[in-house]
Amino acid sequence: MQPIVRTGMNTNRIDQALYRNIVKATCNAIRQAQIFLPADVKFAISNAMERETSPVAKSELRNILDNLSRAEELKLPICQDTGVPVIYLTIPPDVPYCTGLLDAIREGVRMATKVVPLRPNAVDPVSRENTGDNTGTGMPSIHVSPGSQLTITVLPKGAGAENMSRIAMLLPSEKASIPKFVAETMLIAGGRPCPPVILGVGIGGTFDQVASLAKEALLLPVNTMDPFEQDLCDTVNKLGIGPMGLGGDTTAIAVKVKRASCHTASLPVAVNVQCWASRRATVVVPL
Repeated sequence: MQPIVRTGMNTNRIDQALYRNIVKATCNAIRQAQIFLPADVKFAISNAMERETSPVAKSELRNILDNLSRAEELKLPICQDTGVPVIYLTIPPDVPYCTGLLDAIREGVRMATKVVPLRPNAVDPVSRENTGDNTGTGMPSIHVSPGSQLTITVLPKGAGAENMSRIAMLLPSEKASIPKFVAETMLIAGGRPCPPVILGVGIGGTFDQVASLAKEALLLPVNTMDPFEQDLCDTVNKLGIGPMGLGGDTTAIAVKVKRASCHTASLPVAVNVQCWASRRATVVVPL
C-alpha cells in the first residue's frame, strides 16, 4: 500500500481526507474519554462500594457512580478539571509520521475544547499565559509507536492527581523499597488527588523513560492485577486514606506496573497518580 500522501506533495503534509479524519477522530476520542468512564474502571468503583465497610466511604463511592450516570445522561464531562490531553498514536507503515499528522491532532484538540467543551488548561509554565485551546509549546503531549492501524488514544490528566506523582532513582540494592516508595507517594498525596486512585508505576529504564512507563501503565485494564500489583494495591489501601481522603478501605482501586530494562547500577521508579476519573478512550482512524 502506498503512503497516504498526494503525488508531488511535501512529505510533511498528509492527504486532506486523512487530515480531516484525524481531526474528527481526535475530537471524538477526547469527547468519549471526558464523558464515559471506561467500563473496567466503573466496575472497579462499583465493586469497591460493595466491599467498603465505612458508611462515609460507601456514600462517597455512591456519589461518584451517581456523577458518572449524570455525565452520561447530560453528555457533559465527568469532572470540571478536564485536564490536559495526553495522546498516544499507533501508526501503520503506510501512514507518514509527519508535521501534517501532528497538526491534525492539535486541530482535533482545539475542536474538542470548543465542542465537548473542555476547560482551557494549557498555559506557559513561566508567564502562565493561557492559549485558550489546550495547545501550546509541547502541548498536547503526543507519544507515537508503530501499529497495524492508525489509532488515537486519549488519556486526560488533571492537575490534582498529576501534581502528586513522584520519581526516584533508587539503587539496585533498594529493590525491596519499591512498595515503600509507592505507599509513601500516596501517603504524601492524601486526599488531594481525589481518591480512590489508580496508580501507574514504572520500574526501570532511564530517568525520562520510567515516567513514561508509569503513565502508560494507566492505559492498562484495571480488572486484573498480577500478584506484585495486588500487593502494592493492598499496601496502599492499608493507609486508610479512603475515598476523597475521608477514611475507608478503598484508597486505590488498582495499581498497574510497566517495566523496562535498566542500567546495572540503577533502579528508576516512578508513580503516576490518577484520580478515580481514570479517563481514557481509543478511536481507530479510517484510512
